[in-house]
Amino acid sequence: MTVYRSRNAVAGPLTPDRIAGCPLPLTRRGCRGYRVLYVDALLHRLAFELGERSRQLDEACAENRRIKHALRSWQAEHAASQRRS
Repeated sequence: MTVYRSRNAVAGPLTPDRIAGCPLPLTRRGCRGYRVLYVDALLHRLAFELGERSRQLDEACAENRRIKHALRSWQAEHAASQRRS
């Protein structure tokens, strides 16, 4: 798995609990909201990790299809040889 590196993002793998507890500093006194830099960094990190997990899921599904196809082919060949004997 590729590791995302940023000085503004949370270190380590993201989990739902870590995202919910992610500390986003507030803007200066008198202003409302969070600092844009930190929010953008978190969103960039989330997009990166979601893309990585989607890629890994696609790879796992492709491997699963390949294994199923190989097993079905082997079963068909095995059944044909059993009928011949």
